[in-house]
Amino acid sequence: MATQTLTAANFAEVTKGDKIVLVDFWAAWCGPCRTFAPVFEKASEKHSDIVFAKVDTESEQHLAQEFDIRSIPTVMVIRDGVIVYEQPGALPEAMLESLITQVRDLDMDEVRKQLAAQSS
Repeated sequence: MATQTLTAANFAEVTKGDKIVLVDFWAAWCGPCRTFAPVFEKASEKHSDIVFAKVDTESEQHLAQEFDIRSIPTVMVIRDGVIVYEQPGALPEAMLESLITQVRDLDMDEVRKQLAAQSS
């Protein structure tokens, strides 16, 4: 599955619901972003059940600001509408695959319980 382009207009719609969404915050001028792009694209072809999406931080500065993106590339993973991972840096293929496995294995009831405890 090809990657989707996320904008301020479609971000909420694409990332809500019962699914896993991997988001790559990037910019065309960023060398590490260009290095990471083929790794991200290859994973998107391998995992057709996951939504792979990209946010161009130059054209979507509002989104970059909203999520406090200070370094690119930044990979964010949203599962069932909850941000479960956000980390700057280009991931090697093996690390991205490991991250995908870990996100699939998450007990989302437990994650929601921990989030509720943190906000109380």
